[in-house]
Amino acid sequence: MKKFLAVFLFLVIVLPLCAQDYVKQRLEKSPRHSEWVDVKNGDRKIHSFVVYPQSKDKAAAVIVIHENRGLTDWVRGVADQLAEAGYIAIAPDLLSGTGPKGGNTSDYPDEDAAREAIYKLEQSQVTSDLNAVADYVIKLPASNGRLAVSGFCWGGGQSLRFATNRPDLKSAFVFYGSFDHTKEDIARIKASVYGFYGGNDERIDATIPKTTEAMKEAGKTYEQVTYEGAGHGFMRSGEDPSGSAADKDAQIKAWERWKNLLKKI
Repeated sequence: MKKFLAVFLFLVIVLPLCAQDYVKQRLEKSPRHSEWVDVKNGDRKIHSFVVYPQSKDKAAAVIVIHENRGLTDWVRGVADQLAEAGYIAIAPDLLSGTGPKGGNTSDYPDEDAAREAIYKLEQSQVTSDLNAVADYVIKLPASNGRLAVSGFCWGGGQSLRFATNRPDLKSAFVFYGSFDHTKEDIARIKASVYGFYGGNDERIDATIPKTTEAMKEAGKTYEQVTYEGAGHGFMRSGEDPSGSAADKDAQIKAWERWKNLLKKI
């Protein structure tokens, strides 16, 4: 019984902690400059993580919208990888000020609590916060003024939603996300939209035909790729040492496609 309990505790506690170490180690070893900033939005402050590329030229900026678990180390790791590819990346914590004692994602007791709080956010506040972050990042001295947005899971849906509200966006990268858009929403999109989906994610994949039809009817650019065998969240799980082979393969291919598309902005 004691042996069983020891194994159980190892699987439940030790392995998840080890699985997170690879992200922190990569961030600690990154040669790129990163910093925390508080972006003002009226009376609100959006705690945001910014990473700069090592470049002699001004760079385009990419907003990184987190999953439904809030701004995690993994999301910061994505921002660092975008900076490595040559872009200014900013990852806002959209749970800023909502945590215990007015804290942020890191102040929630666990991911379940953060997830519950995410779905209580007013969409108008999310859009307003993202607009404030966009205004901030394109005015940085190192920015060339060109802007893109990306998001994962909940953030994937928000990236598409933001494209309906931000006319100066060049591109929107939607990773396994959706929102219940209308024809009027789609008509407002000026950006090119690119989707990244897992083949084993029917909940999200079922929304693709509607978006495809609406974007085509409105004459908008919407190109999507579905990675067979990959599940929901493959960009995160594909980096995890314990992730499935299909997720790892999809993650590699998605990054390659993403970087090629970013060159267009």
